[in-house]
Amino acid sequence: MSEGSTYDAVIIGAGVIGCAIALDLARRGLRTLNVDRGPAPGHGSTSWSAAIIRPYYSTIDGTALAYEAHFAWQNWIDYLGYQPEGALHYNECGCLVLEAADNRQLAGTRAIMREVGVPFTDVAAGDLADWLPGADLSQFSPARRIDDPQFGETSGEPITGAMFCPTGGYINDPQLATAQIAGAVERAGGSFRFHDTVLAIHQSSGRITGLTCAKSGLIHAPIVINAAGPASRWVSDLVGPRQPDQIATRPLRQEVATVPMPQAASGPSLRHVLTDADCGIYMRPEQSGHLLIGSLEPACDILEYLDSEEYETSLTDQWTNQVWRAALRFPALGIPNTAQGFAALYDVSEDWIPVYDRGDVGGYFTAIGTSGNQFKNAPLVGQLMGHLIDSVTNGADHDRAPLQFRLPATGRAIDLAAFSRLRPINRASSFSVLG
Repeated sequence: MSEGSTYDAVIIGAGVIGCAIALDLARRGLRTLNVDRGPAPGHGSTSWSAAIIRPYYSTIDGTALAYEAHFAWQNWIDYLGYQPEGALHYNECGCLVLEAADNRQLAGTRAIMREVGVPFTDVAAGDLADWLPGADLSQFSPARRIDDPQFGETSGEPITGAMFCPTGGYINDPQLATAQIAGAVERAGGSFRFHDTVLAIHQSSGRITGLTCAKSGLIHAPIVINAAGPASRWVSDLVGPRQPDQIATRPLRQEVATVPMPQAASGPSLRHVLTDADCGIYMRPEQSGHLLIGSLEPACDILEYLDSEEYETSLTDQWTNQVWRAALRFPALGIPNTAQGFAALYDVSEDWIPVYDRGDVGGYFTAIGTSGNQFKNAPLVGQLMGHLIDSVTNGADHDRAPLQFRLPATGRAIDLAAFSRLRPINRASSFSVLG
């Protein structure tokens, strides 16, 4: 058994989640290896993240985790522990969330924010024009597709108000963020192997013993962590079949549009991240004077879940529907003749809440179902998973007595049962990218 083929923990995946987990484990003294079939850190689904930083989720634990993560992005150099060469910018422009029928006028969201202690400001309907210059502030809900005869019709009533969260914004380059975390991993003693694929995960007497990769061959390790993004479902199959009472994940094809930023007399129409459940979309400023538009999975949109990682990369009429719904809100928005943006796969759980947990086999752990809404949480997910792995490896029975994780900046404890593979489907979830 050669020294080079033996590690304390192997993380499958080198996206933002996998790298953050490796960083925490390496700082705990473990000899780590990230294996990824891509060419470099963050070149998988992470590179297609909208990279929005926001504190509002549909659950208390999800909100507490996201609010805490904001401080890691705000103090990025402290989190990394070194000064990287490339400049990563956290555009802390804040998040504006419109009241809508689909979010019950934000009553539940505001209650959770108050419980967690997240700062926010209520925006009155009469003040919204100052926040969204040039916007049509009519109610268009329910969100419709453009082939619906009622598309664009309003109720005749204006948006009733909004909530502004100052602790939010977006990261200018999710791939760069991941590369910088990977740099911290290497400084802490961790290793990476790229252009490699996991073929088998080995176990003996109910415990992980290692894995075999296409290029690297046999690797010995008592701990394997599945952070494989959209491929996580098939990685789990290498360990054993999922039990029917456990939360499942699968890839979901998503499209994100990029269009020129609409302009008003006072300047850009959007200066903040905007969650617009009334139109069924989210938007944020993009670099070079553009606007990024994604879907909130309203009832009118057909979700394209896949049984493989093969998917259509060309933009479709879903792009058109998202852009036209944005044009309802911003009539000055110019719709390009050629669709720009991207189509990508997200790794989504049944209730859009991730699974941060141990597995049924000793030494196997999962950080899955994370795509779409967990990029922002990656620094804290790394610490959360490190705490979980360390505790379970040292004898904690997380299934019978779920662990708590104390958030370092706010001091609040979150219940890791909220992210268990054994949890019932959380009916409080938004069942959308909002989590």
